[in-house]
Parts: sequence; C-alpha cells; structure tokens
Amino acid sequence: MKFVANVISISRILISLSLLFIDWHSWQFIYVYLMCGISDLLDGYIARKTKTQSLLGAKLDTVGDMIMFAVVLYIFAPVITFTHTLIIWLLAILSIRVLSLIIVFIKYNIFAMLHTISNKITGLLLFFIPMVIGSPLENPLIYFVCAIASVSAIEELIIHVTSKEIEVNSKSIFKR
Repeated sequence: MKFVANVISISRILISLSLLFIDWHSWQFIYVYLMCGISDLLDGYIARKTKTQSLLGAKLDTVGDMIMFAVVLYIFAPVITFTHTLIIWLLAILSIRVLSLIIVFIKYNIFAMLHTISNKITGLLLFFIPMVIGSPLENPLIYFVCAIASVSAIEELIIHVTSKEIEVNSKSIFKR
C-alpha cells in the first residue's frame, strides 16, 4: 500500500503521453483524458488517507501535472485562438512560475511546486478547457483560468519568498 499513490502518479504520466496517439475528436480520447483527471485526484487522496505522503510523491504528482499540461497544450494549441493579450498573459504566468522554481532551487536546492488550493483550482479549471474547445465558452473559460492561474502563481511566489522551509502541501498564503 505504501507505493500505490506513486504508481498512480507514474501511470498518469504514461497515460498522458498516450493522448498524443489518440484522435482528440474520439471517445477513446475522452475516456483516456478522464482517466488522467481521475488519477490526478486519486494519487493525492490515497497518499493522504494511507498516510504515505512523500516528497517523491509530490514530485511525481507535479511532473505528472506538467506532462499532462504539456501534452494537452501540444494537442489543442493549434485550435485555440491565441490573441496578443492572451500570449502576454500566459508568458507572464509562466515567468512567475519559473521565478518560483528558481527561488525554490536557490533556497532549498530542489525543484518543487506547491499543492495550494489555488493551484488545485487552476488545475481543475485547466482540465475543463479541452471540453469547451470550439464552443462559445472557450474564450471566457480560458481568460477566467488565466485570472485564477495568475493569482495562484503570485500566491506560490509569495509563499516561496516568505517561507523558511519548503512545505509542498501548503494550503494557501493564509494557512500554512
């Protein structure tokens, strides 16, 4: 039982990569995509319930999230309308995220992202974007996700700058 959550995280990485080989218009894509989302929810839940949380598990979860995000971005970038404003906004969020990673590496000699509530909300909202591609909800949802992602990136940066030690499971800037 000790490694179940880590196995689920590793499985999500492999399953996410398999999306590259499935037509995104198909029911198979939807099924595999939903498996990725469910596994993302399950790994942390199982780790907490079985008290098997670990730094390795947190890193695997983060790597799984980043790979899934990169795969989905690769698949859907050609069909999303990237306005000048959206590109600048995304680059600003990315810059804040990279700055956070640099600060963590300088302070603690590791790469880590926090599992804050706002980061989890951002991930959940990002998960729904492919489901609205091509619909009237596409642009409003993308801009809403950018707003939430901006808040979560800034929050994580503030936590990293002000904390004395790394706490990957920090809930928010207000509750650490």
